[in-house]
Amino acid sequence: QVQLVESGGGLVQAGGSLRLSCVASGGPFSTYTMGWFRQAPGKEREFVARITWSSLSRDYVYSVKGRFTISRDNAKNTVYLQMNSLKPEDTAVYYCAAAERGAGLSSYEYGYWGQGTQVTVSS
Repeated sequence: QVQLVESGGGLVQAGGSLRLSCVASGGPFSTYTMGWFRQAPGKEREFVARITWSSLSRDYVYSVKGRFTISRDNAKNTVYLQMNSLKPEDTAVYYCAAAERGAGLSSYEYGYWGQGTQVTVSS
């Protein structure tokens, strides 16, 4: 059974940075497409970024392009989300997700999820 554990969330002022990490266990991490999603209070879960197994393809939601960077280290079974120039509207619970096949932007394409880590950006 694949397990995903996120860390790195916290409280930061607007304009600051955070780096989220997600460590995977129980499956062939290097073959998975990995994604980050977020859910703010009262809103639906939304796609943030995704990276293919080879790191050759990365996609971002428009609102974070140029500010967030997704990366992975297959030797460490870890995917990262570097978040710079944070804004109050980035406040949400951030979830790591894994897909055994190639996956895109929909949460339905991901079969494994972490428990989430809270990111709060103060103005």
